[in-house]
Amino acid sequence: MLVMHYFKAAICIFDTFTNISSFALYPIIIYSSLVIMRTVGGEVAPASSLAPKIGPLGLSPKKVGEDIQKATMDWKGLNVTVKLTVVNRQASVSMIPSSSSLIMKALNEPVRDRKKVKNVVHNGNITLDQVIEIARQMRERSMAKKLAGTVKEILGTCNSIGCTVNGESPRDVQAGIDDGEVEIPDE
Repeated sequence: MLVMHYFKAAICIFDTFTNISSFALYPIIIYSSLVIMRTVGGEVAPASSLAPKIGPLGLSPKKVGEDIQKATMDWKGLNVTVKLTVVNRQASVSMIPSSSSLIMKALNEPVRDRKKVKNVVHNGNITLDQVIEIARQMRERSMAKKLAGTVKEILGTCNSIGCTVNGESPRDVQAGIDDGEVEIPDE
């Protein structure tokens, strides 16, 4: 997506010989674009995968990869979504939180070597308060009318990851929310 902004810049030219200044308006064009990509937190993204996305924007893939690494150090070893905002060939990195990444961070599992350790079972336990906090962070991206619907979406992600909530299956907690046994705050 390429967005062009037009601004009028006032440029004052002063003639030293005649002491006459002329005033002119010149358009300044600012190009901005967005690049959204998935990467592993805390690792330098390979330049071969960054080059086709950011090369046409005039950026160095190595420098952008290092910027992504710095911005995602808190999420070391987790798959995260990163948004690159490029304005006048300057990239700024921001995180887009996903429910699975937030749940994995709440589980506090040790960092693993992705190349050696495969098929990891995430059988940890998180509290319902942590699930509600994650749902509040994901609220703007959810299509649910109330926070209880967003909590149920997060519980579905907990079920697919394989963790438990308050020592119970996430499906049981979802059934408790439907029955009214588990109270979820309004916002």
